[in-house]
Parts: sequence; structure tokens; C-alpha cells
Amino acid sequence: MANGKPRRLIIAIDGPAGAGKSTIASRLARKLGYTNLESGAMYRALALKAILSDVSFDDEPTLLKLARESRIQLEPSPTGNRVFLDGRDVTWRVRDLDVTEGASRVSVHPKVREWMVARQQAMGEAGGVVMEGRDIGTKVFPLADVKIFLDADPVVREQRRLAQRNLPGTSASAIAAELRERDQRDRTRLSSPLVPAPDATILDSTALSEDEVLARAEELVRQKLG
Repeated sequence: MANGKPRRLIIAIDGPAGAGKSTIASRLARKLGYTNLESGAMYRALALKAILSDVSFDDEPTLLKLARESRIQLEPSPTGNRVFLDGRDVTWRVRDLDVTEGASRVSVHPKVREWMVARQQAMGEAGGVVMEGRDIGTKVFPLADVKIFLDADPVVREQRRLAQRNLPGTSASAIAAELRERDQRDRTRLSSPLVPAPDATILDSTALSEDEVLARAEELVRQKLG
């Protein structure tokens, strides 16, 4: 505590798709008065830029050039972050299936990740942030004050993702296939694969409500603040 004010922590929340990272990170940040940094939203914004620019998700040099030329901003709002790409609000567009799939593919490139990590570190270096993603506790903020690896049974994650989509024509089998493919890509990529940090607390949200997961995360923060 400095000058009577509590220390502002760096909180890292990692885990696979559908585990509930975005929701918990957003709610925890609001309760603490912290900024919620979504690494996934940044990769989605880049994937959208690639779609709009007709750039292949497999073209690492051009993707890196796009990243350097893009202005990606996250703006907190009562309902979560708004995402801006080159000054344009793309909050809802970056949640579409084609962009989500593209984000998973652009994120496998080491040079793209290196550029993103540098931006994320600059955004969160002062503390007072809750950052969620897949390599926050291992790569972006390896010295984070609190590290959580949020996981859940694959079937439960598929059900959650299907409920989130709630789109006509979206099948459970398509969602399941997408998650399996994404898990495989995230866990086996050469650059910053999805693994829990050695000092992370693993929270299995399979049988827990959103409020229960949030309560456990808050307890870890209280313990750190003493």
C-alpha cells in the first residue's frame, strides 16, 4: 500500500475457449475498478482487418505489416469493452464466427504474437488490470500478482458457446468441431501454447455458477492484497 492506497495488481486469467474467461474478467475488473484487457479482442480485430484487406490468415509477413499499421483500441463500457479498429466501432462484428475463427489462426504466428504481447504489456504495465487470454500468465505477464487458469469440461464449454451464439442454423456439432479444432491449435502451437503457468491457481468451472467462480477469483485477490 502506497500513500494509503491499495496496490493495483496485475491479474492474469488464462484458459481454453468457452471456459468463461471473458465474463469473469469483465465482472472482476468492474468490482475492483480495474481495466479489463481482452487479448482475444485484439486478435479478433486483427483478423477482421485481414478479412477486410483480403489477406490470408496464413500470411505472417503481411499480417504483421497489417498489425503495425492498425490502431486497435479497447474502451471500457458498463456492458464490457467496446472494440475499435482504426477508429471504427467493431465490437459486435469481431464476435462473428468468421472473425473468431480467423483470430485463432492469426494468433499462431510467432511474430504476430510478439507484436501483440508488446502492446499488451505496455497497456497493463502500470497495474490495475485484469487481462484474459491464453498466454497471459506465461508470456505476457509472467510476474502477474494473481494468475488463474480457468477450465471446464469440453462438453460444458461446447454448451456454453452454443448458448452464446444462439444463432439460427448453428448446430451443436459445428460448435463442438470448432472448439476441438481451436483447442488443438491453442495447445500445440509453437509460440506460447496454452498451458497453465506453474504458479497459477486452476479453477474448474464445470460445476460452478458464474457467481461462484467470481467469488473464488475475488478471494484470490483478497489474499494477495492481504
